[in-house]
Amino acid sequence: MTAYRTALTLAASTLAFASAHVAYAQDVPTQTATAPAAEPAQDPAAAPDTGDDIIVTGTRAVGRSRLDSASPVDVLSSAAIQRQGTTELGAALSAIAPSIDFPRPSAVDGTDAIRPATLRGLSPDQTLVLVNGVRGHTAALLNVGGSVGRGSAAVDLNTIPTVALDRIEVLRDGASAQYGSDAIAGVVNLRLREARSGGGMTVNYGFYNTDIDTARGSRSTNGEYALTVSGWQGIGFGEDGFLTVSGEYLDRQATNRADFDTRALVKIPGTPGRVTGRFGDPKVEQYSIFANAGTTLSGTWKLYGWLGYQDRDTRSAAFPRLPLASDPVAVARLELAGLSDGFLPLINTKSRDINSALGIKGELADWNVDLNVSYGRNKIGFRTLDSANYAYGRATQRDFSDGALIYDQYIVGLDVDRKFDVLQGVNVAFGLEGRREGFKIQSGELASYGYPTTGSVTGALPTAPPGAQGFGGFSPDNAIERSRRNGSVYLDVEAQVTDKLLLGLAGRGEDYSDFGSTGTGKVSARYDFARWFALRGTASTGFRAPALQQQYFTSVATVIQNGNPVQTGTYPSVSPIAARLGGLPLEPEKSTNFSVGTVIRAGRFELTVDAYRIRIRNQIGLSENLAAAGNPQVAALLAPFNVSAARFFINGIASTTKGIDAVAHYRLPTDAAGTFDLTIAGNVNDVNVTRVPTSTSTLNPAPTLFARNRIESLENGTPGEKVTGSIDWSLDKLGALARVTYYGDVTQPGTTAAGDVHSGKHLITDLELRYQAKKGAQIGLGVSNLFDVYPDATSIANNPTGVIGYPYYSPFGFNGRYVYARAGLSW
Repeated sequence: MTAYRTALTLAASTLAFASAHVAYAQDVPTQTATAPAAEPAQDPAAAPDTGDDIIVTGTRAVGRSRLDSASPVDVLSSAAIQRQGTTELGAALSAIAPSIDFPRPSAVDGTDAIRPATLRGLSPDQTLVLVNGVRGHTAALLNVGGSVGRGSAAVDLNTIPTVALDRIEVLRDGASAQYGSDAIAGVVNLRLREARSGGGMTVNYGFYNTDIDTARGSRSTNGEYALTVSGWQGIGFGEDGFLTVSGEYLDRQATNRADFDTRALVKIPGTPGRVTGRFGDPKVEQYSIFANAGTTLSGTWKLYGWLGYQDRDTRSAAFPRLPLASDPVAVARLELAGLSDGFLPLINTKSRDINSALGIKGELADWNVDLNVSYGRNKIGFRTLDSANYAYGRATQRDFSDGALIYDQYIVGLDVDRKFDVLQGVNVAFGLEGRREGFKIQSGELASYGYPTTGSVTGALPTAPPGAQGFGGFSPDNAIERSRRNGSVYLDVEAQVTDKLLLGLAGRGEDYSDFGSTGTGKVSARYDFARWFALRGTASTGFRAPALQQQYFTSVATVIQNGNPVQTGTYPSVSPIAARLGGLPLEPEKSTNFSVGTVIRAGRFELTVDAYRIRIRNQIGLSENLAAAGNPQVAALLAPFNVSAARFFINGIASTTKGIDAVAHYRLPTDAAGTFDLTIAGNVNDVNVTRVPTSTSTLNPAPTLFARNRIESLENGTPGEKVTGSIDWSLDKLGALARVTYYGDVTQPGTTAAGDVHSGKHLITDLELRYQAKKGAQIGLGVSNLFDVYPDATSIANNPTGVIGYPYYSPFGFNGRYVYARAGLSW
């Protein structure tokens, strides 16, 4: 109820703002993309850039603007993305798009390095990501940690550097009928920069200046820097050919927001203990390069394509292994491994990503034809550093090669469209797509997962568990190689029936080699009652195919459960162990989406308010960690695998998501004081799990597959309210940006209510000053999280080890104040 009061207040306030300008709208022509209103001359580089209004996402009609569409679309410019402290694309999107969240998980293995973003509070893999309108490939990683998006295999937004982008279009509407699987929550379309000339180079440097107040004590830090060097160059050839090359290098130190560990045998004087863990952002070194090109071949036919590569080296920390007086077995293992003082294992994730496409487009018999082929590949290699395998005793090595995950995707697509001079214009589009996906797990070296070949070695305890501590490697039993094929066909018709009425109809059929066929449809409508007021709405069905990673991934890893690490095995749902526990073959998710909204334009003021309802059936989720403790049958089943808990993917979850998006924008140009861009945007979101799967296990009693922990994560793991207000001012080459974002409370769930951790309700303030010439020097100085706000600290009761200082479900992270400078040169 509180969420909807907030929604009504937000809508009422923005509507009131709109009504104050309606009279003005009747006298001043509405600003459009093709005929902008006259404004005082100013340097384009200094003016706030809100992005080109013409969109290509959510519609296949040429020349339609975002305010004339039947579905809500945000257009986010490259300038808006780059005017902040972070150079991470996911974090930058979250700062300026209220419906997108990008939490910063920690101590959850590979998810520290490959972070998921969410749209409208749904799973990260329920948002489709396009690159120049072509389906992007997912990361090889499966998020099996206890973080937001648990169980998802999603696109890694951070593989594309922000310097390579011209703009981003975010379609906040179900679009499976238009684009295929995954588009349940919406679509993010990354549009690459196209330039025949010009270029620039920028250096971003920042560091944290923060006071860290955890549950057990306080400390301060002034450091933990991040350095980004980026640049781009446009090259022209032929009559209209272009080649735009972009590159980026990132060097980011690790942050640490762990609490004091009172169990530590050696304590720092004047403190309740010492910080033994490392909980925060991982250390990252990465470089990325992107090339985007196009040229006319002859007549109307053009050749285009892009190629991108990224190499990312990430080092995060697992839980510390300490010689605790309360655990004599751990003390003995450490001593026999020659590590009597303990150690902190590091998880080294090496991600190599390829993103490429080649296409040709032109006119054929009055039809616009676009034929393209794309290939994407992500390989993630794992190493465990500064660790030990207790089963090797004194012979243990410290660094381990754990194996790798590989995902690749081939796509061939054909899109055809034509506008007919019927009614006020009818656009007909249809197309075909063929896709092949592959997933592979490569095993690591023996010492990373197993016992010595000769059994127990001298100095090792007979009961010592095998594998590298912190992150065990993939064994040959985990190694797999699977693939599938998919074919689809779609039809999309958009008719401007009258100058006021727009109707759209889309349908799509898809066939998968592993689970069969499915079909989706969408109906959309918009009616402009006046130049300043329109209503719009859509109704659609959607689906998401189970990822290959969800079907075949298997591993043993340490999972945080109520603040404690638990050795947990993940198994395919059709494996013998999962079948005994209640596993079944996975099926696709299905959804029904409804939205209704309004568009108000009054001179330089614009307001959109859109309400939505998303019903998801047969949703896929990762089961509870089915523990051996307290269940002798489960214990006997898990004993041969050296794990304390098991889990697998299941269908059968049903949920309903309801919410409201509102975006109000007003641009005020003045002759003397410059131009002011004022924006307030909010999202109110409520997720309700209405059904959970029941077990088909033959065990008695059958284990509960989906319980409180998973339900709380879906319902309250993302903020129910998020509102952002910003003022962007520019005068000639000078500019300033002030932004305040309100985040509602988020629950990091435990197995019981007592184990829940809350982030609390907080305001985050960002400030930036800049000098920016169209050509020449560019300087920016700013502070992210100006007032050094943290989420509520994790209580002592829910943090027995002292490692987890703050909830890693926090939608704005938990690093504190960040001070940065940006210097560049454009030509």
